[in-house]
Amino acid sequence: MRVLLLTQVLPYPPDSGPKVKTYHVLKYLVQKHQVTLVSFVRDTDKPEYIEHLKTLCEKVITVPIKRSPLRDLVFLAKSLLTNQPWMMLRDERPEMRAALQELAATTDFDVVHADQLNMGQYALPFAKSHKVLDLHNALWILYKRMASTLPLTNPMKYLLLRDWRLLKKYEGDMCRTFDAVTAVSDEDKQSLIEAGANPDIIVLPIAIDIDKQPFIHRAPSSPHIVHIGTMYWPANIDGIRWFLDQIYPLIKQKVPDVRCTLIGARPPQDIKDREQTDSSLKVTGYVDDPLPYLQDSSMMIVPLRAGGGMRVKILNAFAQGLPMVTTAVGCEGIHVTDGYDILIADSPEEFADQSVRLLTDSTLNDQLTQHGRETAEQKYDYRRACLPLDQIYG
Repeated sequence: MRVLLLTQVLPYPPDSGPKVKTYHVLKYLVQKHQVTLVSFVRDTDKPEYIEHLKTLCEKVITVPIKRSPLRDLVFLAKSLLTNQPWMMLRDERPEMRAALQELAATTDFDVVHADQLNMGQYALPFAKSHKVLDLHNALWILYKRMASTLPLTNPMKYLLLRDWRLLKKYEGDMCRTFDAVTAVSDEDKQSLIEAGANPDIIVLPIAIDIDKQPFIHRAPSSPHIVHIGTMYWPANIDGIRWFLDQIYPLIKQKVPDVRCTLIGARPPQDIKDREQTDSSLKVTGYVDDPLPYLQDSSMMIVPLRAGGGMRVKILNAFAQGLPMVTTAVGCEGIHVTDGYDILIADSPEEFADQSVRLLTDSTLNDQLTQHGRETAEQKYDYRRACLPLDQIYG
C-alpha cells in the first residue's frame, strides 16, 4: 500500500519517547508498504537525520515549526475566543496544509496515518484514504493529572485545568472521524472511550528494537541511582523535585555513600543549583552518550506522579538490564509485575525503602535485571508489538 505518515516531531534519532514510538512504527511499515513521511522539524533537527529517514521512506517532506511565548499567547487568545484547545491550536500551521495540498494533487494514498492527536487535523482532508489516528497518550487525562500536581501559584495550572476539559471533547470527536484509532495501553483506551471515542480502539503499545538496546554490564563504583528523561517536561520536573525533596534524603540516611545522577536536556535552574549544596548529586543536562553513567549505575528511578501513555525509558531500561523503582503512574500501560521485573512505590517512604533494597540486595538487583530483559524481549520488541498494524491496514 501507499502510506502517508504525518508526524509532529521528526522521528529520528529515537532519543525521546515520541520519537521512539514513531520510529519503530515507521520501521515496521516500510517492510511492507511504500511510505511518504511528512513531518514538522525544529532548528535542532539536523540534515543527516532527514537523510537517514530517506533511506527508509519513498519520500520525506519537512515543514519547519517554531514556538515562542508570543506565538503561544496569540494561540491562547484564539483559544479563549473559539473555545478550542490551546494545545491543538498552537500546532496549526498553514505551511503544513499547503505542503499536504500540493502532495495530494500528485499522489493518491491508500492510508493516511496521523501520528499523535496534533496531526489528526491534517489527515481529515484526505477523504478517499483509510485514515488511522495513532495516539501516544490520552491527552486529556495526561493534562488533567499534570494540573493536579502543579501548585496554585503556577499559572500553567489554570491553563491546564481549562485545556484538559476542551481536549476531552476534542479528542473524543477526533477519534470518531477516523477509520481506525490506536492507543498505547488499555488504560488510555478506556480514557478515550470516556471522552467519547468508539470502543473499537486497537491497543498498539510503544515498541523498541531489542537488537539496538544491548544488555549493559554494570559495575558501579558505589551505590548509584540514575534518572534519564527530558528535564523540561513538566511531569518529569515534578517527579524529580518530589524525589529530591521527599525521597532522596530518606535514602541517604540508610545508604550514606549513595550517589544520584540526573540525565536529561534543559533541567530547571533550581534543580541544577542543588549540585552546589549536595555533593552526591550530579545534574548533567543532555548527554550524547549516557552509556558510561549506566555502566556505573546500581539502579534507575522513574518517580512520576502525573503522566499518560507509556514510558519508553522503562522499556529501554528493561532491555538494557537496568533494575528500577517507579510509581504506579510511571509504569502504567506496561505489563509488569511488582517484585518480579520492577518495584512499584507511591509514597515517599515506600519509594525510599524499595530504592534501598535495590541498592543493598544484590540478589534482588540481579533478578530484576534478568526479568526486565525478558519482559522487553517477549512483549515490546517492535517486530511483535507492531503486529496489530497488519489488522488495521487490512
